[in-house]
Amino acid sequence: MPTVIHRNDIAQYIGHQAAPTQWHQINQQQINQFADCTLDHQFIHVDEEKAKATPFGSTIAHGFLSLSMLSHFAEEFSVIIDGFYMGLNAGFDKVRFLQPVTVNSRIRAHAKTLSIEEKKPGQFRLSTEVTIEIEGVDTPALVAEWISVQMVK
Repeated sequence: MPTVIHRNDIAQYIGHQAAPTQWHQINQQQINQFADCTLDHQFIHVDEEKAKATPFGSTIAHGFLSLSMLSHFAEEFSVIIDGFYMGLNAGFDKVRFLQPVTVNSRIRAHAKTLSIEEKKPGQFRLSTEVTIEIEGVDTPALVAEWISVQMVK
């Protein structure tokens, strides 16, 4: 569930660390569907037999699949300004893929609000550091600085 905040309380939420999200298992069907959407059918993602012979021992999720899961996880970790009526994805300042996500791994997100700035009246730019954790693995799958815009009445 997102954290809803009042405009007057924005400063209190800079540095806010959200609770970790629920776990999500990345299965082969999801990897295959992502491959179909992106036309990226590299064997390491979709050929289970060939992938067994790689150092990973199985297929792995596309890095961009792991990154795209931020949209799903944001439903839990987002800080939402009261009066919010629309959000926009403004991109990323930084993205680093650190560890592949092997098939059937469970991942979850950790998020920290880095900044919230009102750029125009009713338009707030948020910067959020998001780390995708892989269950049982010390190195995260990725770390990203995600920029979003919230339209607020």
